[in-house]
Amino acid sequence: MGRSRSRSVVGAGTALTAVTLAACGGVGGGGGGSDQAASSSGGKVTISTMGFGLPDEIATVRVKTYENSAKGGPVKITEGGFDEQQFLAAVASGNPPDAVHLDRAKVGTYAARGAIVPMDDCIAKSGIDMSQYRKPGVQQVTLDGKVYAIPEFYGMRLLISDDAVVKKAGLTTKQVASGDWDTITMVNDKMTQGSGRNLKVIGYDPRIPETLPLWAAANGGQMLSADGKTASLGDPKVVEALTFTTNLVKRAGKYSEFKATREGVDFFGKDNQYATDTVGAMPIDDFYLNVLADVSPKAGFTVSPILDRQGKQINYSGGSSWAIPKGAKHPEEACEFAKVMTAADTWVAAAKARAEALRAEGGYYLGTNTGNKVADERIRTEVFKPTGVPALDNGAKVLQQAQDSAVTLPATYAGSEFEKAYTDAVTRVLEGSQTPAQALKQAQGEAQKALDAAAKSRQ
Repeated sequence: MGRSRSRSVVGAGTALTAVTLAACGGVGGGGGGSDQAASSSGGKVTISTMGFGLPDEIATVRVKTYENSAKGGPVKITEGGFDEQQFLAAVASGNPPDAVHLDRAKVGTYAARGAIVPMDDCIAKSGIDMSQYRKPGVQQVTLDGKVYAIPEFYGMRLLISDDAVVKKAGLTTKQVASGDWDTITMVNDKMTQGSGRNLKVIGYDPRIPETLPLWAAANGGQMLSADGKTASLGDPKVVEALTFTTNLVKRAGKYSEFKATREGVDFFGKDNQYATDTVGAMPIDDFYLNVLADVSPKAGFTVSPILDRQGKQINYSGGSSWAIPKGAKHPEEACEFAKVMTAADTWVAAAKARAEALRAEGGYYLGTNTGNKVADERIRTEVFKPTGVPALDNGAKVLQQAQDSAVTLPATYAGSEFEKAYTDAVTRVLEGSQTPAQALKQAQGEAQKALDAAAKSRQ
């Protein structure tokens, strides 16, 4: 992956974790405790992080902003993405990082295990205004009235269709972007070329299992109760969503053959599916628009909003967050770090640097999607400029509009286990070992068992 492309992918602001370019040492909270750390850094405490890297200006400018702030200090970046075993081992040994960067959907799991601590006191002491963050992001890190992390990026999904495939099938983009499932089935069949081992073009790739919550929500289904304690994977609307999406795949042949065709393209390169016209449409993470902007901006694609079955815009948000591990040596500094890293002024400064860097090398800046709604509005008005490429400018507009229609799964103390339960269920259906109803019935039992165990551990 070239320099420009790697910067574009990570700069898109998704939950994906990049390999860091700056690193030193292990996971723990610094060399020899706070006194030694302070003495070696001009009186300022050095904090350590885990699960975070410095691949571009969006990361480096924000870290430097904290380091140069009145209450800031040096930051020790640990190489590599978030590693659950390494993190839990560090917490158990009493030598965790000061701040951990992790997926919001998994915050509850680590809260239940006692690996991260509530941040309410530090939020109050540091004066962090929680109203600036997008409500779904805050809800995802709030359990039993306590906030366990500060939202960072705000990833969403876009429907991207291939203009050449759509035209060859005799369809319109409006038909492809429909929220009507009968219409989607029709366009899938018309755009699909070949089948089985001879599958040449995937018509409509639903991108399951990862998008099941989105399809369920589009069907009016609810996979998890609002309090995060009761699974409802057997909800008929969830079963219907799984049936519909897996049938889209099965109409092209065996899942193994479908998957081989999907993975047979250079997803991040110039020979991606839109450049080679090997997919009709798919709902994909917003970062992929930046990939296309970098490697094939004029490939011929259209970005459309995702609609529910009533024709209303809907989206599903995921993203990262900053939490403080149990036993962190410098929790106050870690809290200040989280505050600065997600503040509107910091985001805007980072976005300006990112935009300037991309434009200097002939690239396109399409925006930075954060969990901070104040920052998003300022980036939109102060930093973003039309690129002059219609497909990209339309994509940026659709993405901006999607920010206010996003939903997410409720916060739960068994986030990782719940995700695994429904993901495994989808895989079993795709592979043909179970029907959607059977798979989700099994998943319901597995998920509820995990939720009950998590609730019991909190008593």
